[in-house]
Amino acid sequence: MNSIILLADIIQDPQLRFTSDNQTPIAELRVEFAGLRPEDPATQLKAVGWGNLAQEIQANYHQGDRVILEGRLTMNTVERPEGFKEKQAELTIQKIYSLDGASISSSVTAPVAAAPTRTPSTPPPAASTPKRTTKAPAAPALESQSELDDIPF
Repeated sequence: MNSIILLADIIQDPQLRFTSDNQTPIAELRVEFAGLRPEDPATQLKAVGWGNLAQEIQANYHQGDRVILEGRLTMNTVERPEGFKEKQAELTIQKIYSLDGASISSSVTAPVAAAPTRTPSTPPPAASTPKRTTKAPAAPALESQSELDDIPF
């Protein structure tokens, strides 16, 4: 399965355009994310959102925003004027999350409500687990000391 989650900064405002055949909205933006090591330079990537998500991205996100992008990574081959082909990565956005807690979901599913934000001093909510009412079966009694040998691995 091709899935990626990326923490990035928007370095170019989203630009909205429409397909020529059925006028589907497409939002294109450039994002930048840090390298793996501190000495590595930041990497830029083209990100694309489709449909209702594209319109919401264009309306709600701007240059300088820090976002978490969830989607699919594709490689496109582009013919360069110099006469050679170049491969460029592109992220197709399925969900986008603002670091202030607001969330926009993909146009495939219903929009998700804003995620609650927590301060570092607020503990996460405790998960409730149902209580077991049955007892585990008792361990069989061992006949002799020879049955207590170490497990051979």
